[in-house]
Amino acid sequence: MRKDVPCRVSFGRMSLGAAIAAFAVGLVFLPQVAAAQWVRDTLPEPPAGKTWKLVWHDEFDGETLDADKWEIPDNRRRDGWWSPKAVSLDGKGHLVIKTFKEGDRYYDACVRTRGKFEHAQGFYVARIRLQKQPGHWCAFWLYNTSVNKVGNEGRDGTEIDIMEKPWLDDRVQQTLHWDGYGKDHRSKGNVAVVPGVIKGFHTFALWWKDDEYVFYVDGKETWRTSAGGVCQVPLYVKLSDEIGPWAGDIRKAQLPDEFVVDYVRVYDLVDRRP
Repeated sequence: MRKDVPCRVSFGRMSLGAAIAAFAVGLVFLPQVAAAQWVRDTLPEPPAGKTWKLVWHDEFDGETLDADKWEIPDNRRRDGWWSPKAVSLDGKGHLVIKTFKEGDRYYDACVRTRGKFEHAQGFYVARIRLQKQPGHWCAFWLYNTSVNKVGNEGRDGTEIDIMEKPWLDDRVQQTLHWDGYGKDHRSKGNVAVVPGVIKGFHTFALWWKDDEYVFYVDGKETWRTSAGGVCQVPLYVKLSDEIGPWAGDIRKAQLPDEFVVDYVRVYDLVDRRP
């Protein structure tokens, strides 16, 4: 593994996105004190002659979610309701998806890049602080309706769950789904045990290769698989919270609860410059 792009540091009025771009082409010089503040993504060692290039990201700076990057559905979902009113930015560079009860209805949310950013092979990473109460679970996943196609396994569409967290312990669920969700549905999953994952921020990542998927938590590989054949069509990014019995009894939760996302980044392999 090797270290690469930083997590968060202040550049005054310059946004982190602009700073990353500027730093990449040598336009930003970091003094020694500032450089010490950089917290870096851990990226896999690239193949010979290749390097990683940041191709899409959101640092969740500003006051409102960037509508050019994300959409927020408003519909019933399992035992709750996905609603824009459960989505906010905290002004400190974080996306907050809240779970709460209003009247007899439970609310949570999903944000997705459908129609705005859809991508295939690459390295996907998000830095997330997980929820703390039972009855609901957060997820970082890739999806497209092509997952409903049947007949070519997952090559023509796979739901890739980089992280789902229905348990309030050290377990993290990672799963692939393909061939729809009916009688032909197939899936393959892994439960990674990550001590302390329920506390603080952690990174959850996927290296989607041509011939396999490699999953990571905090820069450490947790699962490697090519189950279903590897998806060859673009998928979009989803960050969601869902309410249902898989995660326990929502009636026992002390609400509101939330999960918090520091950033989402997508990298591609490109030729290394001589």
